[in-house]
Amino acid sequence: MENFQFSPFDNNPEFQAPDLCVSSGESGEDLNQETQAFAMEEDETEQSLADSMICDDSGSILVQNGFTIPDSTDEIVLFVNSGAMTSMESDSGVSFTADKFFKGGDTFQTEEFITEGGDYSFIYQSARLGDFRYCIENIPPGNYLLDLHFVEIINTYGPKGMRVFNVYMQDEKILSDFDIFSIVGSNKPLQFVGARVSIKDDGILVLRFEGVHGSPLVSGICLRKANNKSVSKVNREYFVCTNCSNDIEYPSAQKKLLRMKLVAQYEKKIKDLKDTLQRKTDECYQSWISWTAANEQLAKVRMELDNKTYRTYSLDHALEMQAEKLRDISNKYEQCKKSWTIAINNLEQKVKVMKQEHSQLSRDAHECTDSIPDLNKMVFAVQALVEQCEDLKVKYNEEQIKRRKLYNQVQEAKGNIRVFCRCRPLSKPEVIAKCSLVVDFDAAKDGELGILNSGSTKKTFKFDRVYSPKDDQVDVFADAAPVVISVLDGYNVCIFAYGQTGTGKTFTMEGTEVNRGVNYRTLEELFRIANERSETYAYNISVSVLEVYNEQIRDLLATETSKKLEIKQASEGSHHIPGIVEAKVENTNEVWKVLQAGSSARAVGSNNVNEHSSRSHW
Repeated sequence: MENFQFSPFDNNPEFQAPDLCVSSGESGEDLNQETQAFAMEEDETEQSLADSMICDDSGSILVQNGFTIPDSTDEIVLFVNSGAMTSMESDSGVSFTADKFFKGGDTFQTEEFITEGGDYSFIYQSARLGDFRYCIENIPPGNYLLDLHFVEIINTYGPKGMRVFNVYMQDEKILSDFDIFSIVGSNKPLQFVGARVSIKDDGILVLRFEGVHGSPLVSGICLRKANNKSVSKVNREYFVCTNCSNDIEYPSAQKKLLRMKLVAQYEKKIKDLKDTLQRKTDECYQSWISWTAANEQLAKVRMELDNKTYRTYSLDHALEMQAEKLRDISNKYEQCKKSWTIAINNLEQKVKVMKQEHSQLSRDAHECTDSIPDLNKMVFAVQALVEQCEDLKVKYNEEQIKRRKLYNQVQEAKGNIRVFCRCRPLSKPEVIAKCSLVVDFDAAKDGELGILNSGSTKKTFKFDRVYSPKDDQVDVFADAAPVVISVLDGYNVCIFAYGQTGTGKTFTMEGTEVNRGVNYRTLEELFRIANERSETYAYNISVSVLEVYNEQIRDLLATETSKKLEIKQASEGSHHIPGIVEAKVENTNEVWKVLQAGSSARAVGSNNVNEHSSRSHW
């Protein structure tokens, strides 16, 4: 150690130097003598001074506050605000250059408040982050001072050691294992001030930031001129008086004497500390032995306590379960007691009633015994009525058969094939076209229909029944209703409508929801009569839907359309189609759904007759 520097304000804030003051009339020799005498007499002061001495070949120090305006801004050659996007000129003349000269790293900025940020706290709200280097060129050769400005604005909650890095200047390490958070914490600036650098003829300054743990960061790089005063202080030994702030030289001889005394004091203190350490070690060992024994005893007591606690818990749990069972038994007993009381009361009432009923039955038995002759007569009378009822049933069935036969004979007398004619009124387009009615209904009641020719002649046609436009759906169905009974009696019946397109066939057969046609009314009548005869006969009703189109028979309910169907005639003269699908139905709605399903499968053709309706007739 060749150079010593006393700087208690910068390096050790807690250090308080002795009150020394130099008057203007004292010589330097008297001052040295007085200082030497003071140092030899005050051991405590010597110890404080020794604690304040640091070895610093570069003369650099750490300052725990932000950048302040210097007395002379001419000393600042370059101030790079790392991470800043734009340059800025301050009122004091300091020019803050935008971040450049770098290679590598990323820009990081924050809006957090910087504590003790100095006169320009904004320079600490941006930083360059990562492993990077700065290469500053075109610097005039000479001696300079380098200041680096740091602040922890990323790992604001620490802990220490999250960001440790090294800084190299011209390939020489100037900061080693540097941790900002361990010194000042977060959001508080830390300056590395006064690192001396000599710029050669190439005019290049190279700085490298390499991480040890985490990524390095820097907020500002300041390059200042090195004046003669700052250089001379490197080779001088001095301390600062707290009262007058004057630099006082410290003689080399006194430094050696002080060093010897300090070494002796330190050796004595080390020996005392070793003795104290051995004594404390023995005490700690004894304490550890006692602590171990106490822990073993405590473990045994804790184990016994745990066992007793577990037993107590088990007993409490068992007691709670027993108490719960006892409560359940008590509740059941109370409930059973109430139910038994009610049951006994009910039984007593029933016994009384049974006694009364027994008495009544006894009286009734005596009365029955007395009336046995009359009872026998009644039994014989009932048997006779039953035999008479069976005879009436046989006769009723015979009469029903005769009635059905006579009914169908009447229907046959009316004609197996009956042709009815229904005329619709003029449609709206016909009325608009001022068409006139050419049909005469004067003899409609007799089944005659007159067609007026262009002259005064009239051509008459004969039908079984003629319906005028005044006749509604009920009138049409009244003549078709009797055939429903013939269907249930076993006769084959067919009802169909024939006529040109637009003559009203669909309306007559199907109608509307509020005014049903012949099909729907016939089905309702069919199921109604079947329900009336349900006590005597059971009917199975099925529906088949077929279409005759282009002289071919198509089953509209079949899933396979390629199947060929033919009409066959049975031996008794009836016709049937083998293989046609028969859908079982229970009511009119089911029949209507089957008919709609078959209607959706009908073929659609177009000709001169039905080109406007585009439907087949079936």
